[in-house]
Amino acid sequence: MKNLQLNTFGSVLETVKQLKQRYGDTWDSIQPKNAARMLLQNRFKTGLDIAKYTAAIMRNDMAAYDADNSNYTQSLGCWHGFVAQQKMIAVKKHHKTTSKRYLYLSGWMVAALRSEFGPLPDQSMHEKTAVPALIEEIYDFLRQADAIALNDLFRRMENGEDVQAQIDNFETHVVPIIADIDAGFGNEEATYLLAKKMIKAGACAIQIENQVSDAKQCGHQDGKVTVPHEDFIAKLNAVRYAFLELGVDDGVIVARTDSEGAGLTQKLPVSQTPGDLASQYLAFVDAEEIALIDAREDDVLIKRDGRLMRPKRLANGLYRFKEGSNIDRVVLDCITSLKNGADLLWIETPTPNLEQIAHMVNRVKAVVPDAKLVYNNSPSFNWTLNFRNQAYEEMLAEGENMTEYDRNNLMDAEYDGSELCHRADEKIKTFQLDGAKEAGIFHHLITLPTYHTTALHMNDLAEGYFGKDGMLAYVRDVQRQEIRKGVACVKHQRMAGSDLGDDHKSFFSGDNAIKAGGAKNTSNQFEEKEQIGTPKMTAVA
Repeated sequence: MKNLQLNTFGSVLETVKQLKQRYGDTWDSIQPKNAARMLLQNRFKTGLDIAKYTAAIMRNDMAAYDADNSNYTQSLGCWHGFVAQQKMIAVKKHHKTTSKRYLYLSGWMVAALRSEFGPLPDQSMHEKTAVPALIEEIYDFLRQADAIALNDLFRRMENGEDVQAQIDNFETHVVPIIADIDAGFGNEEATYLLAKKMIKAGACAIQIENQVSDAKQCGHQDGKVTVPHEDFIAKLNAVRYAFLELGVDDGVIVARTDSEGAGLTQKLPVSQTPGDLASQYLAFVDAEEIALIDAREDDVLIKRDGRLMRPKRLANGLYRFKEGSNIDRVVLDCITSLKNGADLLWIETPTPNLEQIAHMVNRVKAVVPDAKLVYNNSPSFNWTLNFRNQAYEEMLAEGENMTEYDRNNLMDAEYDGSELCHRADEKIKTFQLDGAKEAGIFHHLITLPTYHTTALHMNDLAEGYFGKDGMLAYVRDVQRQEIRKGVACVKHQRMAGSDLGDDHKSFFSGDNAIKAGGAKNTSNQFEEKEQIGTPKMTAVA
């Protein structure tokens, strides 16, 4: 039915009616309104449809940011399709639109939670196929959220409610996903093949980092080893070719540099002409001047400014960068990536300090004025401590009496209601807007929030349920909160597609359908009831 036009319910309905007329009596049991419902409930037929649709969204958002840098975007990392689904349902419920809200797929969480090997560190040891599999899973769940929400609207229409405008103007739960391909999982051909899988699954934006694939480390750990620019450019090209081959002409590449915290390189590139990229990279390598007579057998030597130099090499063959060269390397990495096909930058930093981030980004902007940053609002940072330290320095500079604060113990809960705490928390609250305006941050994300929320909520439930509160811990802290807050999942059968399936069975089998939603379905206990003095429960999808 590729000839069906998915504009409005009415236009789809008319097209199905014409098809039914064409095929005659054999289609007697096919009801055009049912077919139109099902088609509208499944707007995206393939992952490529999603990638093309969401790439256009990202490009529009990037242009909006260029015009007004308060127009930043946000995402949260999700490790399961259900988590992503509930996030977007909540976004629509609380904020009425999904505009400028994305999803993030973290390689860290794939390694920790989705590998067949079991929990792994963030070192690219997990199966590369786990990444596109998670992208596909996420979009399956988001499309299901569309189907359930639209099915609810169609049920209301059949019951006489005028919801036609809501159906025709329905905003999908499908949003862009920025997907982590780590360091490319091998050579540039391997990167290309995996990028194609990710794009086919629905990824419109692929984030790739300049570490060595087989020595990859989490961006917030030590031991990171970067590659020469030529190697990284080859992988940027591989991702772009994958986008172009699949027809996603405006796919987005996020180039991440780990040079701020990386002190090692695996190999020395070959310079062809003075001052080329290889030469600039080599200039950062730490080396000592020696006389030729002092060279050892099998030494690696380079000529620098007319002098013979021996690069400082570890026992494992890795080379050291000069101390203090990291920021210059970050800036060169960023400029080089943007000049070679990257669309957005990602700079890993040791702390969330806007002044330091802006310093690097502004140096890049001096060469590439429309440079934009994707920034990791990482749970690896101790946000409270970092911003209390920043507030402390500010207050000290303003002449405040700071004797009531122990500088070595600013995390202490006794400071939670203090002026220091208020200042720090306000900085945290406005960090994203401030970063968008002052540091070129187009997209703010938290990589691992749902990893931590799952652990925190399970900690709290286990404490009460297996303790003195027993079942009350679940009822009071989970189910009652779902009811009070209108969380759609309180009716978990519906969320898993029970109502949707019942309606489909009716389409397929008519009166012979065996349905789950009868009088004995215990989910009926959660139906909305209007009672005097009792707030109406809303289960929004």
